[in-house]
Amino acid sequence: MKSRIFSLALLVTATGAFSARSAEAQETVSMSAEVIDIACYVGMGMTGEGHRECAQACADQGLPLGFLGEDGHVYLGLGEGMPAANIKDQLKAHAHHQVTVEGAVAERSGARSIVVSKVSM
Repeated sequence: MKSRIFSLALLVTATGAFSARSAEAQETVSMSAEVIDIACYVGMGMTGEGHRECAQACADQGLPLGFLGEDGHVYLGLGEGMPAANIKDQLKAHAHHQVTVEGAVAERSGARSIVVSKVSM
C-alpha cells in the first residue's frame, strides 16, 4: 500500500513538474483579451459589461475566470508556480473588461491556458 501511495505521489510530482516546464518553455506573449467567466461564456455565450456582476459572483463561488482573446480562443488564466498561485482576485477586478495580458501560453489536448505575469487595462 505504501509503495502505491509513493508511486502515485511520484507520478503527480512528475506530471506537475512537466506541466510547469512546458509552460515555462513557451515564449511570453502579450495579447488583448476580455476577462471572462469561463462557465457562463461556454454555457451561454455571456460576455460584456452587462455580465460583470454575475461573473464576479461566479468567481466568488470558485468558478474559473479566463480570457477571450482577440484570436477568438478562450484561455484559462493561471498563476505562476506549481501549485499555481491563485489569481482569481486579480482577474475578478477586471471581469468583462478589455485588458492586455502578458504571460506564457500553453495548449494541451485542445485546452489553452496562459500563465499570467501581468494584466493591465
